[in-house]
Amino acid sequence: MFYPNDFPQPTMIAVNGVELEVFEAGRENAGNPIVLCHGWPEHAFSWRYQVSALAAAGYHVIVPNQRGYGHSSQPTDVTAYDLTHLTGDLVALLDHFGYDDAVFVGHDWGANVVWGMALLHPKRVSKVIALALPYQERGETPWVELIESFMGPDNYMVHFNRKPGVADAVLEANRRQFLQNLYRKNEPLLPPEPGMMMINLAESETAAGEPLLSDDELSVLDKAFEVSGFTGSINWYRNLDRNWHLLAEVDPIVLHPALMIYGEYDVIPKSPNLSDFVPNVDVVSIDAGHWIQEEKPEETTKAILDWLA
Repeated sequence: MFYPNDFPQPTMIAVNGVELEVFEAGRENAGNPIVLCHGWPEHAFSWRYQVSALAAAGYHVIVPNQRGYGHSSQPTDVTAYDLTHLTGDLVALLDHFGYDDAVFVGHDWGANVVWGMALLHPKRVSKVIALALPYQERGETPWVELIESFMGPDNYMVHFNRKPGVADAVLEANRRQFLQNLYRKNEPLLPPEPGMMMINLAESETAAGEPLLSDDELSVLDKAFEVSGFTGSINWYRNLDRNWHLLAEVDPIVLHPALMIYGEYDVIPKSPNLSDFVPNVDVVSIDAGHWIQEEKPEETTKAILDWLA
């Protein structure tokens, strides 16, 4: 497959009972690993602007398409996408390369997985860098129920759980249009339209803001989701309450050095009590929306490298 921006070609690696499509750079920097974890509905390619800079800075950069994405395995069991499996894949990836630990960087759902790594496998993580999604306090109410109480039944995370298969089919039928409408920048701050946001985006012929991706970049995502469909990646959301139960007995404090990077115009709110759960955290805000590392690549890369230095 053609990857613009000189993105590396992938290797298929067997880990944790699945195969992951893994992109690498800087293998000559063995011993200094950094693992970049994408979100939803993303692809390892979302880190295209950071890979070469991190390799040039002396890191062995490892960028997996996580289970459910691209050419990586697509288990049919919904529970195969819970936090135990997602973090288990990354632990097995470290084992494959012979690393005890690594810096873990995650955007969106990838940030959730990286926070999960710090909770479930703290010795395998040296530092945490999260983009867009801050640490999520577990609280007393399962997450889907909590989201529904605040956002209502049409919230996409609730809809994915309450009406399985409905959104999957709509997104797959309108794949390129959905991705083109979702990946925007300079979006005006408008109240949300009624209905399920992701279905609205898939079925709408117009979208606010400006396109974030070139035609070639959009084609990378389009072809990847043509292969994978959307169900595997949406199944990550269908494990939100399962993850809530899995974390019941886990120490909720992340003691690792951490960097939280917010997009100033992201719809995901900033955490008011982040340092209560992540006491060794530094916080940076970038003049961007949700797709931080793609919208403001130079600023994002500089923030990461400055903090790591």
